[in-house]
Amino acid sequence: MPELPEVETVMRGLKPVLEGRLIAHVALRRAGLRFPFPQGFAERLTGRRVVTLARRAKYILISLDSGDCLLAHLGMTGRFTVLARGANATNLGEFYFETAAGAGGDGPHDHVVLTLDDGVRIVYTDPRRFGLMDLFPEEDAAAHKLLKAIGVEPLGNELNADYLAGHFRGKAAPLKAALLDQRIIAGLGNIYVCEALHRAGLSPKRRSRTLVKKKAPDPRLEVLVRHIREILNEAIVAGGSTLNDYARADGTPGEFQQRFRVYGREGEACSACGSSIERLVQGGRSTFYCRTCQK
Repeated sequence: MPELPEVETVMRGLKPVLEGRLIAHVALRRAGLRFPFPQGFAERLTGRRVVTLARRAKYILISLDSGDCLLAHLGMTGRFTVLARGANATNLGEFYFETAAGAGGDGPHDHVVLTLDDGVRIVYTDPRRFGLMDLFPEEDAAAHKLLKAIGVEPLGNELNADYLAGHFRGKAAPLKAALLDQRIIAGLGNIYVCEALHRAGLSPKRRSRTLVKKKAPDPRLEVLVRHIREILNEAIVAGGSTLNDYARADGTPGEFQQRFRVYGREGEACSACGSSIERLVQGGRSTFYCRTCQK
């Protein structure tokens, strides 16, 4: 499933395409994705101008001049592709690619097509249909069922050692499980938690409460926060990680998977100490770590 860096990359790719543009036409190829589309979905989008784009956790939020907000989640196999035609393609910038007239947007898994007033099309493709879209008044965003219980953004200053200590105090859950709790940190996923824990030298099996001292956070929490922020920023610069279906808005794959130190490397040598990378299952997800480096 795409994680924060992948969603941020897609949002940044769509941003210069959509902001300020009017949605001239909406084509829905089915009644919904994981959930049905809201009533009047296409009609409420048609003729509206896009004001801004943002990301919250793993959700893309598109603000419209009507006061509505279009929320999109990529699920496991969802992707947005920007399609341009003819002369327009020469002025579209690095996030676009040119296609032949009539190509794209008509595949069996192309479920939503937004045509903009400049002729550009935004195609949402999702073979497994685990993604979702919703449309609601932007003023209700904070209370939205998918957004109201989400924790702090890991790229912001709100994530710090004191914040984590407050949530880890007395918590018996394994460190990896605590970091994946979306009520604590928004958008942090399996791949980047594995990588951050390795860089920080912390075992995914360690009890969260062991990193909280009586009067202050354990200094290792500050190190962990730094590595979380660094690895997410590095992944965003690399365009995210492509494992199966993920691609950027210009159709190209991410590149950060080439820098994995532990994720998906079971049985390979640890780049730090040479020991064998191990795999275990926590909460139904694969965890990759080095028993020697991570304590």
